Amino acid sequence: MSSAGSPRAQPLPLVAIGVLGGFLGALFGVGGGIVLVPLLVARRFPARMASATSLAAILVTSIAGSITYGFHDDLKPGAAAMVGVPAVIGVIAGTALQQRLPVRALTYGFACILVAVGIRLLL
Repeated sequence: MSSAGSPRAQPLPLVAIGVLGGFLGALFGVGGGIVLVPLLVARRFPARMASATSLAAILVTSIAGSITYGFHDDLKPGAAAMVGVPAVIGVIAGTALQQRLPVRALTYGFACILVAVGIRLLL
């Protein structure tokens, strides 16, 4: 990440993004794509880098969230495995496709998904 166009990793804004993403992720189940990616893009992370960074952050937050929800007896490990293991296939396929699509298409596609989810939640 030493290219001239790379975003500067200023610690304080990234820590704030992390706290907000973790809080909203635990509260509503929306941390990575809906919170982290747009905020990282606003910090001038390229779309692909924001997605990759968000996925790496989700690894850490998902472990912490799973442990915390487990203490409250709200975790279903079997269901998590049935969703999570096949999700690995989706991540591999999605990453392969993302690398082939223009960034503009990714941005508009992501915006459309956010709008559709927002409308669905309001209706």
